[in-house]
Amino acid sequence: MRYLVTGGIGFIGSRVAELLLDGGAEVCGADNLNHAYDVRLKEWRLARLQARPGFSFHRLDVRDAGAVNGLLERGFDAVINLAAMAGVRQSVAEPRAYIDANIVGVLNLLQGCRDYGIPKLVQASSSSVYGGGGRVYGAGGSPPFREDALTDRPLSPYAATKKASELLCHAYHYLNGTDVTVFRFFTVYGPAGRPDMMLFRVVQWIAEGRPVVVYGDGQQERNFTYVDDVARGVVAGLQPVGFEVINLGSRQAVKLMDAIALAERLLGKKARVEHRPSSPADAAFNPADIAKAREVLGWEPQVGLEEGLSRTVAWYLENREWARDLVTL
Repeated sequence: MRYLVTGGIGFIGSRVAELLLDGGAEVCGADNLNHAYDVRLKEWRLARLQARPGFSFHRLDVRDAGAVNGLLERGFDAVINLAAMAGVRQSVAEPRAYIDANIVGVLNLLQGCRDYGIPKLVQASSSSVYGGGGRVYGAGGSPPFREDALTDRPLSPYAATKKASELLCHAYHYLNGTDVTVFRFFTVYGPAGRPDMMLFRVVQWIAEGRPVVVYGDGQQERNFTYVDDVARGVVAGLQPVGFEVINLGSRQAVKLMDAIALAERLLGKKARVEHRPSSPADAAFNPADIAKAREVLGWEPQVGLEEGLSRTVAWYLENREWARDLVTL
């Protein structure tokens, strides 16, 4: 089998590529290697992948329809689209960049799958589409968030673009028969993660004795999900499903201050917490209902927060010589 993984040098994409290679597949990783965060992380992931037989790399921006078509015409059994502009707060400052990457980029891939006869697309979405949740807007969205919950009141441009990508996928499934699995990821973390994500920052800040910046009171809940669990789910989503939207999350949400306390224990250091005003774009909670992933894909999360954060701490300490300098604000 031959797969194209866009965003293939990203946090989740690189782990998906590794799992596919482990299974004997041929993997083409496409990524524009942008500077949304420190490129040293991407170079670290790329070096690991390029050492593997069966892997090839193409520098490509999914916003470039011509480049996308030039790659897709080579033929693939499926496309896994993990290319995106990520991050809620930054989308408020740069909404146009998010529209280009997260909507136009998805459109280019859907068109290409149609034109070159690629039968399967796996598309990354986000728990951010749930917005403020059912406590305000109705029983269908009451936590834990289920896939049929209300998702038409996004709190950020990022969430709006992810919802738009889901709608485009359904339209192309309906019109062209493309088999599509859409995954809503819940707060993914793990080794070599994105430095703008909270748990990466917490580990770095505590390890280096820097203030741990917390937006709000720290009582907000997050469904922290280990990257290997997410990658296994994405690979499972390659099976034919017609069109499905599926949550990939952990079994329970955790308060941010509790996650910080766990990181303190694992690092053997006390955090210096600085509270700052919360952003209106941040949801207060995002617990996941993962029953559908279990029923449709036979998927279950396997790595709990303590084990996953312990692995993250170990990776950080092993790579501390350069990881301490990664920008995390």
